[in-house]
Amino acid sequence: MTVPMTGSADLLERELKVLSPATRIGFFPVVVDGGAGAWFTDREGRRFLDFHSMACVVNTGHGHPRVVRAIQEQAGRLVHTNSAYASHEGLVLLAERLADLAPGDAPRRVAFGLSGSDANDGALKLARAATGRPRVIAFRHAYHGNTYGALSLSAVSLAMRRGFGPEVPGVHHVDFPDVYRMPGPADAVADRCLAQLRDLLAASVPVEEVAAVFVEPIQGDAGIVVPPRRFLDGLAGLCRDNGILLVAEEVQTGAGRTGRWFASELFGLEPDILVAGKALGSGLPVSAVIADARLMASWSAPGHVFSTAANPVCAAAALATLDVIDEEGLTANAAAMGERLRAGLAELAARHPAIGDVRGAGLMYGLDLVTDPVTRRRSRRLAAAVSAACFSRGLYVTFLRGSVLRLAPPLVIDAGEIDLALDILDASLADAVQGRVPEAHISAVVGW
Repeated sequence: MTVPMTGSADLLERELKVLSPATRIGFFPVVVDGGAGAWFTDREGRRFLDFHSMACVVNTGHGHPRVVRAIQEQAGRLVHTNSAYASHEGLVLLAERLADLAPGDAPRRVAFGLSGSDANDGALKLARAATGRPRVIAFRHAYHGNTYGALSLSAVSLAMRRGFGPEVPGVHHVDFPDVYRMPGPADAVADRCLAQLRDLLAASVPVEEVAAVFVEPIQGDAGIVVPPRRFLDGLAGLCRDNGILLVAEEVQTGAGRTGRWFASELFGLEPDILVAGKALGSGLPVSAVIADARLMASWSAPGHVFSTAANPVCAAAALATLDVIDEEGLTANAAAMGERLRAGLAELAARHPAIGDVRGAGLMYGLDLVTDPVTRRRSRRLAAAVSAACFSRGLYVTFLRGSVLRLAPPLVIDAGEIDLALDILDASLADAVQGRVPEAHISAVVGW
């Protein structure tokens, strides 16, 4: 524990007086000052290997030169025009690119926003408008965002909901197949979850009133939960057979994160509506609802209008981001480096019984830490201790769902950086299990 967890105490103390407590999740007292590639630095000049990608946002790495140059050049010409009133070239180019990238052969159209949250709200509005049906179904432990529609779809944290009700009506939740924590073989788990959905439609939610099912192809903040292919195949069939729209929520899994442009491609999904955000602008605010052109004809302005959505600078950042991912082969790198990461994590799991499960795809992995590999009881304390020990060694890792280390580095990461992270994880797991992480460091890490 050679690096103190003090950060920039003066600035953080001032922040406590002026920043709302609802806007910061308690992980580490760090003030980020700069970044390049897979690394960032704090105000004291300490370097951290970013295995968080700032919540899967900087897929192209911190400050990618091509993205920075695109932002600078566009800002020198035109910073803003409101796309509700006037067009600009970047808006059209970006819509064309996203319509082309979305899985499936049907013509697509795009509606832009500022965050994954408002994009999920937009998908909810579009589904209701297109079908004339009032109800939607989402999954327990899903995270879709913090605006009221997205919050109502989410079911991952009581703290997100406490004191804010009532939520948007007509949202129903069922179980998502967590193969590690639900008993039985993977296909049996998938079948039980599908049966629960069918029971809901048979007993309490009229199927003819259901507009859409919202699903993360891989649940992110639930703890990187990868469903069996059988489940998503069955879900797609159920939606198709009943005139229900399938919404793939790819805010976290999109933009190459899983080794494909969108995680839907891993499972052969062709969603009616796809929601994108986070990494789309490499840190600049831009999100998108990408849907079958026929569905888009069902709503009209100002049904989903935002003054700064896909403005010239954000559109330029997004176009440069897509160019970098495409031309620098970052989806292929995510797949290759993800396989290296998976193999290394499997070796760690063989040596550390506290690792209950390793799961994920591409550069989106979860390490589920447990108090006992037989009972599979979650260990929040161990997750906090490992995160703190990693932080002290210069590896930035956070955890989800109380026990799952989220390992999601930028897609530009190389083999040497993967190996360095694995070495740090190995040492940090040993420190945490053997009680060598100071209590003050552990208690500072609150997490989700």
